[in-house]
Amino acid sequence: MNTIYKAKLLQKRRWRIRKKVAGTSTRPRLSVRFSAKNIYAQAIDDDAGKTIVFLSSLDAELRKQKLKANIPSAKILGAAFAAKAKAAGLTAVVFDRGGARYHGKVKVFADAAREGGLVF
Repeated sequence: MNTIYKAKLLQKRRWRIRKKVAGTSTRPRLSVRFSAKNIYAQAIDDDAGKTIVFLSSLDAELRKQKLKANIPSAKILGAAFAAKAKAAGLTAVVFDRGGARYHGKVKVFADAAREGGLVF
């Protein structure tokens, strides 16, 4: 398949998800993105257009662990994100998988965030 075609399909999936998923100040949107090398997660208040909590595998503390975009790293980052979100006062979020299928790294990240105390 052509890479431009794949990118268009991914964007359509993102738009389809974002029509249904929106974050508020009480229940922000937990957006997760996996690049080829890193993992990015952020809690977003869509009403105000603000990012409340952001964490990636490029964070100074997590960089020491040499995290990559794989399943063990997703579990570590999910738990770390839950801890950072709880410190910021968040307990409930809406999960946005960003067009990716809900299995593998995405599922492990979500399960680790749930184990860390986030409700979604």
